[in-house]
Amino acid sequence: MSLRYPPARREARTEKLHGHLVEDPYRWLEDPADPETRRWADAQRALCDRELDGLPGRAALRDRVADLLRTGSVGTPVWRGGRRFHTRRLPAQERAVLLTVDPDGTERVLLDPTRLDPAGDTTLDSWHPDPTGGRLAYKVSRGGTEESLLHVLDVASGAVLEGPIARVRHAAIAWLPDGTAYYYVRQLPGDGAAGAGPGRRVYLHRVGTDPEADDVLVFGDGLPDTADYGILVSGDGRWLSLGVSHGTENRSDLWLGDLSAGTPQRPAFRPVQVGVDADTGLYLWRDGRAYLFTDRDAPRSRLCVADPADLSYRAWRDLVAEDPEAVLSDFAILDGPELDRPRLLVGWTRHAVNDVTVHDLATGERLGTVPLPGVGAIGGLFERPEGGHEAWFSYTDSSTPGTILRYDARTGVTDVWAATPGLVAVPQVRSSQVSYRSADGTTVRMLVVEPVGRAGPRPTVLFGYGGFGSSLVPAYDPAILAWVGAGGVYAVANLRGGGEEGEQWHRAGMREHKQNVFDDFHAAAGALIDGGWTTRDQLGAYGGSNGGLLVGAALVQRPDLYRAVVCEAPLLDMARYERFGMGRLWAGEYGSADDPDEVGWLLGYSPYHHVRPGVAYPAVLFAVAENDARVDPMHARKMCAALQHATTATAPILIRSEFEAGHTNRSTSRAADLVTDTLAFLARHTGLRLP
Repeated sequence: MSLRYPPARREARTEKLHGHLVEDPYRWLEDPADPETRRWADAQRALCDRELDGLPGRAALRDRVADLLRTGSVGTPVWRGGRRFHTRRLPAQERAVLLTVDPDGTERVLLDPTRLDPAGDTTLDSWHPDPTGGRLAYKVSRGGTEESLLHVLDVASGAVLEGPIARVRHAAIAWLPDGTAYYYVRQLPGDGAAGAGPGRRVYLHRVGTDPEADDVLVFGDGLPDTADYGILVSGDGRWLSLGVSHGTENRSDLWLGDLSAGTPQRPAFRPVQVGVDADTGLYLWRDGRAYLFTDRDAPRSRLCVADPADLSYRAWRDLVAEDPEAVLSDFAILDGPELDRPRLLVGWTRHAVNDVTVHDLATGERLGTVPLPGVGAIGGLFERPEGGHEAWFSYTDSSTPGTILRYDARTGVTDVWAATPGLVAVPQVRSSQVSYRSADGTTVRMLVVEPVGRAGPRPTVLFGYGGFGSSLVPAYDPAILAWVGAGGVYAVANLRGGGEEGEQWHRAGMREHKQNVFDDFHAAAGALIDGGWTTRDQLGAYGGSNGGLLVGAALVQRPDLYRAVVCEAPLLDMARYERFGMGRLWAGEYGSADDPDEVGWLLGYSPYHHVRPGVAYPAVLFAVAENDARVDPMHARKMCAALQHATTATAPILIRSEFEAGHTNRSTSRAADLVTDTLAFLARHTGLRLP
């Protein structure tokens, strides 16, 4: 029996965009403060709660997801001035805390978000110890807004020295060596939300001074509002490396400031790379060389070296050349006196799986590999900034929680530095990487996680993202394990638009090529069906954010192919996405509706504009957070109303909305609730019988 949906008024609203006639019958749902919108949203929330509360097996699933989250977590250590800093979440904690270990070995909790806010709605967004280990800059935000406030505390006493400083969302910070001052990125005053309003600039701030009256503008004056900055101060305090990007474009300008030829307030800047379609980072090491991590003339990236006195492109020399089969993703330098020669560690993404190689630092000659416990993913490569023979990094795979490993370059041995603090019974699963062909013949890869010893088609979730050069690599995921533990199959497709195969792979799925991403996803669904893992009646699709756009396009392009769809924090109205949240920063990825040519790309696939009456759409659950500052919930509201009006099927179209939450960084219990609702919905409509 079909549901009775709350009424949603349809307007005969059309407008012309560069010659395209665009219908927008639910424009009024864009305003969350409008009483009519509030009444509609409240009624939809009540409907969704009733439907989700009645899903079979939901309570037991919630317990299982919560159990899988009781592994807790542990972060990679950062060393500064004899102190160690890292995060840890114990099994019963809602959020991770920041710990410090003093030189005498005493461990202390330095920051606990739940002490700042017992309700659990405050997030520790980032933290940055100074080179001496004496001071810590940190940023917190509340309710999922990501509108960070910056503070500085004294590490020894825990006393807050200054703050809050506002308008520092997602902003870089770089300390001067003595810890008395730092460079940081701050948005200019204005009415817009961070990232969507006035532009950003780089400032120098001295601890204890008034940021409004005394901060010195260092860089960015006159640059567009879309500009953002990466900043790094060399260990000796001489150099300020400054990268300038625009929105989410995978390209950057690069400048080097000499603080000895100028002053910290006025570094002597010179351009390194300006106006080039490439992304490059610059790192100055104590051996006197400049290290340049770049995809310039190398879509899978390479590591170059040069003399800081001459950073012209002709002077760059390959230290680690581009690999035709792997993407260079990270590096670390080990040059402690205990070693016979300095080593270079290089991290790679090889067809969505990570590995680490060892090289001679002087020549780049490959010497071997870093042993890993399995086929999985690593996160970061961290060395001691003062030098040493050890490196730390995280490791995870489909059944291994995030573990911190330590590599010793003296012995070539990798051991466990810190495991997650909670012990959990993880179901036995089998993971395999399979290849399939997309519509244009391109080979695409997919990770398939399934129960051990089960045969025949089973309820299956297909997950994808395909955007912004982000790579989907194997990871411990309670959602995957809970689903597979109940007897289902979970597949993760490495679609074009991602970064798994380098920048060319990314660009093959962006802007005018965005349809390739959807074709790759449909082909993944076909491969799962043809390979015997599932059937159309047992197949669900799941994606969030840009992945929400993906599954939104999938359900309107191929409603016959998917039985159920979970569309989380989605972009769906591509004619108006730039007007909300951080949308204007994403034109480099999608194109702009203000451009006569690019609006055609957007309208060619915009899910909201391709909902058609008289179609039997699959079951759909939209999941949004009211404080999402990246993707406005208006996308899901409008699409939900359009689908409820259009569908001829009895499958439900629901919207789950969450207060005091944002795009990411939920507390443990909120994360468990969201995973439970999405999996229970998918199970109900794909036929997975939950215990």
